[in-house]
Amino acid sequence: QVQLVESGGALVQAGGSLRLSCAASGRNLNLYTMGWFRQAPGKEREFVAAITQSDNAHASSMKGRFTISRDNAKNTVYLQMNSLKPEDTAVYYCAARSLGIATIDSRYDYWGQGTQVTVSS
Repeated sequence: QVQLVESGGALVQAGGSLRLSCAASGRNLNLYTMGWFRQAPGKEREFVAAITQSDNAHASSMKGRFTISRDNAKNTVYLQMNSLKPEDTAVYYCAARSLGIATIDSRYDYWGQGTQVTVSS
């Protein structure tokens, strides 16, 4: 079992930055692919970024503004978000899976409760 707890969501003005954190607990966490997804009101959940020990991937629409990283010593995954836009407003979820990078949410086995990010114009 893997437990995930997100934090760092907030209300921020357009153009601002936020760093989300996902604290993970469980066994062999370094073997898991960690991902970030987001879901805006009335929309489907969408892929943001994912990371393994040796690779990472970012959604093309967010590449260059969002950066995923992980600190294995702290069992924590981060999502640095810069140049935020009102359309980035969503609940951001952390997820984990035991295989490689995937961009489809149904392929992830574990989920956090989400953290709200609101970007005002």
